[in-house]
Amino acid sequence: MKEDNQSSVSEFLLLGLPIQPEQQGTFFALFLGIYLTTVLGNLLIILLIRLDSHLHTPMYFFLSHLAFTDVSFSSVIAPKMLMNMQTQSQSISYPGCISQVYFFLFFGDIDSLLLTSMAYDRYVAICHPLRYTTIMSQSLCFMLVILSWAHSFAYALLHTLLLMSTMRWENQSSMSEFLLLGLPIQLEQQNMFFTLFLVMYLTTMLGNMLIILLIRVDPCLHTPMYFFLSHLAFTDFSLSSVTVPKMLMNMHSEDLFISYAGCITQMYFFIFFIDLDNFLLTTMAYDRYVAICHPLHYTTIMREGLCTLLVAVSWILSCASALSHTIPLAHLSFCDDNTIPHFFCDLAALLKLSCSDIFLNEMIIFTVGVAVITLPLICILISYGHIGTTILKVPSTKGICKALSTCGSHLTVVSLYYGTIIGLYLFPSSNNSNVNNIIASVMYIVVTPLLNPFIYSLRNRDMKGALQRLFNRVIVSS
Repeated sequence: MKEDNQSSVSEFLLLGLPIQPEQQGTFFALFLGIYLTTVLGNLLIILLIRLDSHLHTPMYFFLSHLAFTDVSFSSVIAPKMLMNMQTQSQSISYPGCISQVYFFLFFGDIDSLLLTSMAYDRYVAICHPLRYTTIMSQSLCFMLVILSWAHSFAYALLHTLLLMSTMRWENQSSMSEFLLLGLPIQLEQQNMFFTLFLVMYLTTMLGNMLIILLIRVDPCLHTPMYFFLSHLAFTDFSLSSVTVPKMLMNMHSEDLFISYAGCITQMYFFIFFIDLDNFLLTTMAYDRYVAICHPLHYTTIMREGLCTLLVAVSWILSCASALSHTIPLAHLSFCDDNTIPHFFCDLAALLKLSCSDIFLNEMIIFTVGVAVITLPLICILISYGHIGTTILKVPSTKGICKALSTCGSHLTVVSLYYGTIIGLYLFPSSNNSNVNNIIASVMYIVVTPLLNPFIYSLRNRDMKGALQRLFNRVIVSS
């Protein structure tokens, strides 16, 4: 991103503390002593907790992270303040100011969340002392800290990028709307495709809502696997609802335009639910790994608290990912061409229309794409590698059938979802690349959410039994 597009100001002037010049030396020595004591004291706490095995408990685990956060929080502000006291230059560059704001918010938020985690730890220790070691397990402590870091990252990123965009709001876009060309189909085929996609969309909605209803009302389905499945079903019909209704409306109207705000909003929720799909499929793979590789410890490991945290982390990371793409896009300039050769506001298509420098956007796509696509896929492959190894250790027809019944539905959904993405990005075609992109988008936006309810219903005896019990209950009630 060009620096002149970020702000008309290249640096800021920090006035510092409201003290007299003759008091500068005294306050410099005072704050230098306080800062060094803060750094050395907290580093000593971290070192002691690291070296002494008696301190390897949840409380001191949280305390070590709090000490690191305190050191970092002070280091964001104090060194610059001390340097300004001893120099005539009190300015700070635009990137330096933005970075300072980001890390100030980041470490400040982590501080508050870690203090909350420590309060929960003390509550369990005093109110439930006999169950303390069971509740405050190592995995829960790790998840609380990871959740704190993920939330702080999203919180600081949101405020910082909003600050960057508002500092030059007038350069966001000269466009008030975009033109969606839609699907590459002939005019005489519009009605046929409209009917087809309408039926597919309604089936997707009803199928996924039925899964959520069954899991909600049937106590037999109140297990970790179906808890994750209910969130996946919600994500699937939400993903379809972000794009398909607008596509269907455009098929039956002369107005193919979408407003600037509507386009940015559609792109945000598209990225959000796509990433949430990735993380939920990864979480379900971990659940299947524990069920097959550690069946005796399944209920201990996959308890309610951990399942809730895994879903919460998935939602927070998806929000951070979507914001990291959307807010930098929001302050790009768009010139004359407003035609998007797609049926929804695709990020790549929008970047091609921009007349601003898109280097930062492309770097975000590369780095965040690796994090939310490649890493979850690697985790899924590792999980199924362990599952395969466990099955092959005791090869039996009964064991293989049980493993397939446990993992078959999830593996089928993963193959459909990632197969489309791999086919699109790893084996691209030089001819009709735009058409291939649209077809791939239809596959993971329309087809995969449609098939998921059938895959989990037709291949799953628990879902069939829950559906039968629901029908019997309805018949009896009527």
